[in-house]
Amino acid sequence: MTTEFSGSQPVAATQTKVKWSFPAIHPEGRRFGGIAAGITLIFALLGWSTLAWLMGGVTIWVFAFFRDPVRAVPQDDYAVIAPADGLVTLIQTVMPPPEMAGPDKLGDQPLIRVSIFMSVFDVHINRTPIGGVIKDVVYISGKFINADLDKASEDNERQHILVERADGVRIGFTQIAGLVARRIVPFVKRGDIVAAGQRIGLIRFGSRVDVYLPAGTAPKVQLGTHTVAGETVLAYLGDNRAMAGILQ
Repeated sequence: MTTEFSGSQPVAATQTKVKWSFPAIHPEGRRFGGIAAGITLIFALLGWSTLAWLMGGVTIWVFAFFRDPVRAVPQDDYAVIAPADGLVTLIQTVMPPPEMAGPDKLGDQPLIRVSIFMSVFDVHINRTPIGGVIKDVVYISGKFINADLDKASEDNERQHILVERADGVRIGFTQIAGLVARRIVPFVKRGDIVAAGQRIGLIRFGSRVDVYLPAGTAPKVQLGTHTVAGETVLAYLGDNRAMAGILQ
């Protein structure tokens, strides 16, 4: 067996070759794609070619929206992994949401919140930033304003998820429905044990995910960074050195 090196630590190379393949379609999307395909077929049979072509494009987009690609999750006990594909649009120091505040949750002091906006072209399968136990899942009905706006964290339909590691470190993150999104679909419940980067849910048709970093932890992404769920490292626990960058 050959050995590859990452930094100063040797890493045994695997024998499996990685090849590109079409991403799987999550079961949640097969019904919507099937409906769109059925409408396309009806239009084609009726001879409405223009509408058939348009619906054909919609069908392809629906299947692409629910794609569920495999991700290479970093195996680092200190890594906080991005829960969503999308653009980092806000990095702010804020109080934790009331539903996740308190001594047995995220505390009562301001925390850094990293907001990731998912467009309708991004993968919408969300993943947990750390491994541990799902301590709480709180769903809140609300409005459907543009998820890119700051007030979406308080006004929109949303779902808070709190994860606690074995060492007591807790991270909260919030799935927020957007202007077009109309449903948050959970894959986990309170008490479930999850691994870092594991799929925990999806939001239909454009939305946002907020991550609340623990005290003493600074983000390693900047405004304008495009994250990849399950792969991009948002921060390293206990590392409070902020990363500077420019858009170019």
